[in-house]
Amino acid sequence: MSAAAGRLRRAWDHDLAWSFRRSPVVIVAALLTLVCVCGAVFAPWLAPHNPFDSGTVNLTDGFTPPAWSQGGKSRFLLGTDDQGRDLLSTIMYGSRISLAVGVASVLFSMVLGVTLGLISGYVGGKVDAFIMRVADIQLSFPPILIALLIDGVARIVLPREAHDQIAIYVLILAIGVSSWVQYARTVRGSTLVERNKEYVQAARVIGRSQASIMLSHVLPNVMGPVLVIATIHIATAIITEATLSFLGVGVPATQPSLGTLIRVGNDFLLSGEWWITVFPGAALIVLVLSVNLLGDWLRDALNPKLR
Repeated sequence: MSAAAGRLRRAWDHDLAWSFRRSPVVIVAALLTLVCVCGAVFAPWLAPHNPFDSGTVNLTDGFTPPAWSQGGKSRFLLGTDDQGRDLLSTIMYGSRISLAVGVASVLFSMVLGVTLGLISGYVGGKVDAFIMRVADIQLSFPPILIALLIDGVARIVLPREAHDQIAIYVLILAIGVSSWVQYARTVRGSTLVERNKEYVQAARVIGRSQASIMLSHVLPNVMGPVLVIATIHIATAIITEATLSFLGVGVPATQPSLGTLIRVGNDFLLSGEWWITVFPGAALIVLVLSVNLLGDWLRDALNPKLR
């Protein structure tokens, strides 16, 4: 047996792989997540139309119902929006923005939270007290309110002509800053346990610096729960981005995410054009639900007490 085949066999027999294989719900969730991610990432090649190419969009195609409905057209499977853009293509392109904002904001909040939690737990004293009091204060506010506050401050401080260009980056910053606390508290608790263990004391004896001990010894041993939290928080970040975009403070209309598409469709829901908001909403539900199910499975699979 070759080395590659041996590694593949060991991976197949791993506890995570066994837990994955025995759960049909997780398998379906993984397939749905894969479909959503592939559809978003490869939208320029898989989408039937380019909804942002003004040369191919015809306003006379606006409000075309789905292909199976009366008045529908076969080239617009899920119908079109008010501007004549193919809804299926728009959902695929919009999912790219929702996924990108969700993943980037989770990475930002994870880096911020892990850094502050590691410093707080390892250094202790006044530094620990200050960071945790800031975290306690932030926990008293809803994350969506903090994100709205940061977005509003950015719109006041930055020039009006720069709003659309940096809207996505402001959104990532707002969502990331609003959700770092859980990472910090989790890492702090684990660091308080790890810093008194023998391997950390041995590293101090041989003269390793405090920064080296934190990064090389303590950090790898506190990252397990963080990865599980990050997986679950991706779904939360996508929902937060959709909420902000629905409220009109997210990405600009020229780069619509799923939340923007739902907001636009909501204006025409009562006039009978239900598909403009129902299909983007269904795509958001499928994406968030599948990611949540994967996060729940990963949490249970990595927790020995739940096996």
